[in-house]
Amino acid sequence: MHLLISAINMKSIHAREIICGRPTILIYRGKINEKALKKERFTINELEERLRGDNINSLGDVEYAILETSGSLSVIPKPNKRNAIPEDFNIEPEYEGISYDLVIDGAIMEQNLKAIGKDEKWLKSEVAKFGINPKQALVVTFDGKGQIFCQKKAKFEK
Repeated sequence: MHLLISAINMKSIHAREIICGRPTILIYRGKINEKALKKERFTINELEERLRGDNINSLGDVEYAILETSGSLSVIPKPNKRNAIPEDFNIEPEYEGISYDLVIDGAIMEQNLKAIGKDEKWLKSEVAKFGINPKQALVVTFDGKGQIFCQKKAKFEK
């Protein structure tokens, strides 16, 4: 049944709207759409709660709020209320890459060590700077800037 519904959704936009629904604009150009709220059985309090979840404390700071078919709320703040980004200041930030887990619950992630071009000897020396060995670590990560995060297990049994 799932495959059939997925195939229908892929083939027909109209069927997709019937099966999945359509996003609903709850706030349009800074104004709350009361009809949409009633249609979706959404209260002002629920709307405010969802906005706070997106770190928006005032309805007046929102340009658009869209209730997605998944039930999540997509929020676009007013231009003067959005967070500043480096592009606003003509700044090109350094490349950050991704973080690699090197140790999880005392187990060394060999594949991730290879991916960053390091070995177990290097890992042991880096973890030793935190006063522990890899088996004692709850987690050790290596980020794109070469920084290491290490946290010792709360209880370590030898």
